[in-house]
Amino acid sequence: MTANTAYKQYRNNSVFTSTPEELTLMLYNGLIKFIGKGMAEMNDKKLDAANDSIIRAQDIVQEFMSTLDKRLEVSISLELLYDYMYRRLVEANINKKAEILEEILGYARELRDTWAEAMKIAKKQGMKRQEAK
Repeated sequence: MTANTAYKQYRNNSVFTSTPEELTLMLYNGLIKFIGKGMAEMNDKKLDAANDSIIRAQDIVQEFMSTLDKRLEVSISLELLYDYMYRRLVEANINKKAEILEEILGYARELRDTWAEAMKIAKKQGMKRQEAK
């Protein structure tokens, strides 16, 4: 088994064994990765590759939008933000504007960092509940 094959198998297993919270974090990391990759490719004038990376980022944003629980009030705000991010990604891709990608990258990092912090807080609260039992 090659190292590349072993890594792909590990990555697939980690997706199948992750919690929904961990999967969301993986998606945020993927969004950041593909936006950054698209920016680098755009700067290197690899426009076909940049297009592919930005489309991958758009797909992730659409996944976030489609999985929102509309019964929660926070989902309304998130849907508006995701919609804005999606439209800006499309605009960046059409016009090949790296500065738009930089803007969206900032939002993606902030969302990812907020999500990671929420996971830490939830984990601490879960441990406190276990200790109280």
